[in-house]
Amino acid sequence: MSVRYERISSEVFSQNRRRYLDRMPEGSVSVFAANDLLPANADGTFGFIQNSTFFYLTGVDQEDACLILVKGGGEWLFVKETSELIRIWDGDKLSQEEARAVSGIEQVHWLEDFRKVLNTCLEGKEEMYLHRDTTQQHRFRSFRSKEKWLTGQLQEEYPLIEIRNPEKIINQLRLFKGEGELAPLRKAIDITRKGLLRAARFVKPGKYEFEVEAEITHEFMMNRSRFHAFLPIVASGANACVLHYVDNNRRCEDGDLLLLDFGAEYGNYKADMTRVLPVNGKFTDRQAEVYSSVLHIMKTLKALMVNGNTVINLKQEALDLTGKEMVKLGLVSAADLENNPGIVNKYLPHGVSHSLGIDVHDVGDRSTPFAPGMVLTLEPGIYIREEGIGIRLENDILITASGNEDLMAHVPLEIEEIERAMRSQLP
Repeated sequence: MSVRYERISSEVFSQNRRRYLDRMPEGSVSVFAANDLLPANADGTFGFIQNSTFFYLTGVDQEDACLILVKGGGEWLFVKETSELIRIWDGDKLSQEEARAVSGIEQVHWLEDFRKVLNTCLEGKEEMYLHRDTTQQHRFRSFRSKEKWLTGQLQEEYPLIEIRNPEKIINQLRLFKGEGELAPLRKAIDITRKGLLRAARFVKPGKYEFEVEAEITHEFMMNRSRFHAFLPIVASGANACVLHYVDNNRRCEDGDLLLLDFGAEYGNYKADMTRVLPVNGKFTDRQAEVYSSVLHIMKTLKALMVNGNTVINLKQEALDLTGKEMVKLGLVSAADLENNPGIVNKYLPHGVSHSLGIDVHDVGDRSTPFAPGMVLTLEPGIYIREEGIGIRLENDILITASGNEDLMAHVPLEIEEIERAMRSQLP
């Protein structure tokens, strides 16, 4: 079974499993499930997106699969066998040999053997670890994921066995990316850069936001990205002050700014970037003034993304910096800011950093100290509704032993770089 992206080495997933089992008690039994296909309407389905933790542990990128890990007792992968009907309608699924090569797991069985093997693994056990994404369940209470369904099934089948959730252990591990995970993430970032450059050459007065989105999508697919990492924000004029604007229907007018918040997916890893383009190719003095304020905040915050700091501290520093820039921009007086510090939230109503990896808003707590191997976004902004100006700038940052690495350092960011990219006719 082929995939659009270049396969990640199975050693990455073998190492992830070893790191997980190192945290588990001897003899513990852990179960993980792949995602199901999500139904659309009638007999349609959405494009398949794998359960992030299942992919992290196996590299398997198809539905109807399970994993059993026993500390000190072995590991078993179960995949769906391709029937003649499946072959006709959907094509081949992974063979056992392919699943073995992708995951690095020697014991690969057809899914129909899952219950039999699990019964054997649970003999004499009093507890079982079954992964469930609690964030997903809290936000989408009516959604019944494969994890949630399987938990209910196994609770009925093994009423005397306590089911525990290893989510906290997995999430702690997923925070830290080695080179095997950074490689597809860097690829996703490179593709995102290409999408920006294509959009910058394309946009001009009279183009619609969705046309710009289409240019980015074209570049993604031509570079082996399966889809956008999230619904792209292509927001011109006052739309840029709507944080989650995804309609992308407005016509871009002369004098507008165009805020682009988007990212490519590659091998299940996601990029996340925000840039602002002047629709006519040239920032006005006022637009450049606000842009420069946000850029200054970004550079100052980036220097603080070092070992031991936290997202919480970063946001507080961002509020302090933004307040000072608001005074410089004439949005508030120094006295107003001193008497009402909360007024900053009107112009910066969102956080300025989150974890990034297999998920765009990846696992991680805002209070977790930064440490080498963590990848986070940095995204300050200033939104002036009364002027129809919304500026947010976002890069992806890798925490290192000596400070940090800006994974988007090669992407145009300075005003001159943005304007030059818009003038360029190079492919």
